[in-house]
Amino acid sequence: MTIASLASETPRHETPRHTPRPLVLGSTSRYRRELLARLQIPFDVAAPDVDETPAPNESPRALAERLALAKARAVARQFPGAVVIGSDQVADLHGEPLGKPGNHERAVRQLQQMRGQTVVFQTAVAVVCQESGFEQADLAAVRVTFRDLTDDEINNYLLAEQPYDCAGSAKSEGLGIALLSSIESDDPTALVGLPLIRTCAMIRAAGIELLAPTGAGA
Repeated sequence: MTIASLASETPRHETPRHTPRPLVLGSTSRYRRELLARLQIPFDVAAPDVDETPAPNESPRALAERLALAKARAVARQFPGAVVIGSDQVADLHGEPLGKPGNHERAVRQLQQMRGQTVVFQTAVAVVCQESGFEQADLAAVRVTFRDLTDDEINNYLLAEQPYDCAGSAKSEGLGIALLSSIESDDPTALVGLPLIRTCAMIRAAGIELLAPTGAGA
């Protein structure tokens, strides 16, 4: 497994926070990478080798929770001394899981299914450190109600945004916000892909201090 350092986010020679253990994001998602960078602590990224096929009769919530933990554990085996974050998101339409569409045609079908409906985006996060034996997981459920979209609105949105790597085809941090009539969540970044309130709580519990004095004030 290749691990890529995000030197452009927080250079290792200018570490602004004291981190007893290295932090690794077990995901190649650019959305999760951008969200985690908001915490202003150095971290690395590694791709988890996990089969994401749903189990028979597995609920969207159970699928998201299982995959988040599986991703964190897979990367933690490669980097046993690190604190590893794994996350997964599944769009839940009345119990039916909707993943990343991958192409325009599947995205059209997803949005046609979701128009006028309330969809629960199940966003799970897990934090694992193999060396210390630390393991926690949590889930943020985001209730999203879609407008009664026309076929033209769906097609125009997809051509403009091309959100084919987003669960449920709804890129809410971009033009996708125009698809929606309401969002209900207690963890605002969960819909984008990583619930930072829950993530902060878990990495603090794993021993990484987020609000330690900076080098300038120490």
